[in-house]
Parts: sequence; structure tokens; C-alpha cells
Amino acid sequence: MYKKIVVTMALDHGISPETLAIAEALRADGGEIIGLHVYETPQGSVSAYLDADVVQAGYDKAQADLQAKVDGTANVTAVLIKGHSARGIIDYADANDVDCIVIGSHKPGRGRFLLGSTAARVVRHASCAVHVRRSID
Repeated sequence: MYKKIVVTMALDHGISPETLAIAEALRADGGEIIGLHVYETPQGSVSAYLDADVVQAGYDKAQADLQAKVDGTANVTAVLIKGHSARGIIDYADANDVDCIVIGSHKPGRGRFLLGSTAARVVRHASCAVHVRRSID
């Protein structure tokens, strides 16, 4: 069982209740679960065309959506960070002594043999245990 578990929360996918349930099953008595979403700010030339208020509104909406996903779930704290998804998850886990990451991944298609790119990067580079929940969609 794990004392500190990060559950990655993709706000545009419906797998979060399943990954939260997995984390709860893996949680040791007195352990904590962190619902983590990495907000990727617009990069490159796109950022030049976006007003700072629009970017802040997107961040605020992500914070509200994340909180709504974890509301009513015991032992879960919502955390929103900015950065690249895989690198942000790994860096957060390293900086916060996380001992397990639970992450969702899409079911690979006919030509795909790997996990989704974010899940694959987390599995390869995380310094803690990683549990992957594949979507059946």
C-alpha cells in the first residue's frame, strides 16, 4: 500500500472516477491521494495572439473543473500545476515524495503497440511505482 498517491486528472476524459477508485484501493491507512492536473499554457506563436485575461480564464476554468472532479471524494486533494503534462507529473512526484502514480491511458489502436504518449513517458521516467488504467473506449 502507498502513503502518497498522485492520480493524474485529464479534465477532458471520463476515466478519472476509475483512476480515483484504483488509488483508493492502493492507499494505505492514513495515506493521501492528490488529484493532479497539469495545465499546459499556450506555447509558441499561439501565445502571441492570446490576451493574458483569456489565458487566466482558461486556468481558472481548469481549477474549477478539477475541483468538481474531486469534490465528494474522500482523502483527495486537488492540485493544479502549469507545465508539460508528462514532465510536470514526474517533477511533481519527485518534489513531493510521491510513492505511486495512477494514470489513465487510451486503448491503443490497430497500429499502436505503446501506451498513450503521456502515460508512456511517465512509466519510463518516474522514480516511483506507476499504475496504468487503460480505457476501454
